[in-house]
Amino acid sequence: MISRHIAYRGVAVAIVAATLLPAGVAAAEPPPPAAGPEAELVPGVYQPWQIDTPDQVLAPKVYTPSAAEDAVEPADAAVGAYDLVEYVPLRDAVERVACTKSTGPFQRQVEKWLKRKVDGKQSTADCKAIRAFQKKQKITPAIGFAGPVTWARMQYLSARKNPNAAKKCPVRSYRVACVDLTRQITWVQKGKKVVYGPVPMRSGRTVYPTRGGWHKIYWKHKNHVSTLYHQPMPYAQFFDGGQAFHAVYGSIFTTVGSMGCVNLRLGDARKLWGVLKTGDRVFVWGRRSGT
Repeated sequence: MISRHIAYRGVAVAIVAATLLPAGVAAAEPPPPAAGPEAELVPGVYQPWQIDTPDQVLAPKVYTPSAAEDAVEPADAAVGAYDLVEYVPLRDAVERVACTKSTGPFQRQVEKWLKRKVDGKQSTADCKAIRAFQKKQKITPAIGFAGPVTWARMQYLSARKNPNAAKKCPVRSYRVACVDLTRQITWVQKGKKVVYGPVPMRSGRTVYPTRGGWHKIYWKHKNHVSTLYHQPMPYAQFFDGGQAFHAVYGSIFTTVGSMGCVNLRLGDARKLWGVLKTGDRVFVWGRRSGT
């Protein structure tokens, strides 16, 4: 028998999809919520491309692409595919509240970043401060909820000037692609100089984590398609088995991680393609929230 709670969620999700999708656009099933404190959160502004893009688990067959194949540039992503869409309580999404009274899973971190009193409890003043930040950063819906996208944006902004301030990524004389699972950002440094990024990313989920430690770029394939899932992996740069840097054509700002790859926005993946060479080193550390 289906519980009232489950039934309510099903009806509410249907309402969100029906009320927020443009006319004539078919509703796609939203991504499953993550376990833990974010289990009741849904994308506040529903988008049909916000699905979990599968990646390649096994190592691909390596070959040398022809000049004609390499000359083809991957297609651009749909307009709005990388919008910052916050995950909010289901009831807030359905009722379209202007300023939420709900305490978010990253309440303390967001309060500290905004230099507010850190008590882990949502207040009217907290909501107004968070809303102001969300509006400035074009995070929707801007209802003052301290969710994963808002906190991820804050971490990215803090890392822009000096991503390796904590010295977690080893400094070497050669290029090192740094993958910070905790902050969900990646950059490339040579010595102490940052030559790429930092940029936001999406790493692996609990059962398919992005493997930590030292790796090496062993194959670059601009127009790769997963042989397991038949999904495009543009600008793929493989560094450990089937795990690679590559672009996705949907949001990387999801509560569910990838199947192990480091997912990037198309523009970021394209630029990284021109920075890294076969043989360059990759260093992965930290832990993605919720894994």
